[in-house]
Amino acid sequence: MHKHLKDILITHEQIVEESKLLGARISEDYKDQDQSLILVALLKGSVPFLAELMKHISIDIEIDFMDVSSYGMGTESTRDIRILKDLERSVQGRSIIIVEDIVDTGRTLEAVLKILKNKGASTIDVVSLLDKPSRREVTVDVKYVGFEIPNEFVVGFGLDFAEKYRNLPYIGVMHEDYY
Repeated sequence: MHKHLKDILITHEQIVEESKLLGARISEDYKDQDQSLILVALLKGSVPFLAELMKHISIDIEIDFMDVSSYGMGTESTRDIRILKDLERSVQGRSIIIVEDIVDTGRTLEAVLKILKNKGASTIDVVSLLDKPSRREVTVDVKYVGFEIPNEFVVGFGLDFAEKYRNLPYIGVMHEDYY
């Protein structure tokens, strides 16, 4: 365990097992689609989850990325949602699943959902590795949730603090002294 962490909340093995279950559910739910499903990963934190999840989806998929920021270098959302990178393709009339690392206040996800609806996506669902419902400020529908977690500051498996700790293979809780 990393020295700045006080606990491992979710092991790598648990993440892999949950990704298998989520991939199977998504494959079943979208198996009758005429076009391939588009997974839209929100950079940077969702990349490890996307990489694990898509290995377990048995239907045709495409992937694309958006970079949306609301945290800056701190631990609290600035509530200033900024689109740093938009999609590379049209999503008009397509089915999309937004791939998130964590749903916290819901504000970033709410903004992305509005953007993708305005772009004409036919259906939009959300899969998130982590859900922290105790921090929710707006109502957002997250169809696929890996793990519901308590109100702790977590890092690892894509989640960062000041761009560090993303490479940890598990989800850990940071010591308060380090943030």
